[in-house]
Amino acid sequence: MSAVILALIAGAVIGLALGALGGGGSVLAVPALIYLLGFTPVAATTASLVIVTVTSATALSAHARDGHVRWRTGLLFAAAGIGPAVLGGALAGRLPAAVLTMAFAVVAAVAAVRMLRPRSDSDGTVHVRPGRAAASGAGLGAVTGVLGVGGGFLAVPALVGVLGMRMRAAVGTSLLVITVNSLAALAMRAGTADALDWSVIGPFAGAAILGAWDGKRLSAKLAGHTLQRVFALVLLTVAGFMLVDAVVG
Repeated sequence: MSAVILALIAGAVIGLALGALGGGGSVLAVPALIYLLGFTPVAATTASLVIVTVTSATALSAHARDGHVRWRTGLLFAAAGIGPAVLGGALAGRLPAAVLTMAFAVVAAVAAVRMLRPRSDSDGTVHVRPGRAAASGAGLGAVTGVLGVGGGFLAVPALVGVLGMRMRAAVGTSLLVITVNSLAALAMRAGTADALDWSVIGPFAGAAILGAWDGKRLSAKLAGHTLQRVFALVLLTVAGFMLVDAVVG
């Protein structure tokens, strides 16, 4: 199967994840670029950020039209994460690939377990605590910079668990956080963009954008708790695979 066809299939799946779940796109994009398309880890994380930035921005517009984006909270998260994302990007270049892979797997697994814990949904009234929101946003930004991911797989549980958002509002708001954090992380990787294979990244991103629209429609048909479970199971699967690869490889 050609690289372009693989890129189209992987992009469509990742777009569905971003549109329906508000995150997980870069969790799937990095291993897909490495194991299916032959990218090096450094090139894969950079390409992933390009793909996820474009796709999440597209999905964000659809969620915003439906009123599922809490702009004040999302911008606070994003603003707090910009500095840590830049610093994390500088630190990532000094860490061994196996350490980054293992850290990625552990963080993803922790987020998945938290999402699987039973909890009652919020009543929809969000009381933004600036200190807690800023601290969570800074942590998400650091993860984005170090691991080269958008941070949506942590943003959704943080928005639900820390700030009491309903799942659908957390999904929409996380897309705003993903877009800004990914752009900040990309600023630290601009020098590597020329080495990327844009003939693969272009179709990948295009399919992801189309998939995000279908994901948005899917999210409207599923209950919030169903989205949480699907999201968590995807994270656990990817975390397990990456952890085994880090240890065995």
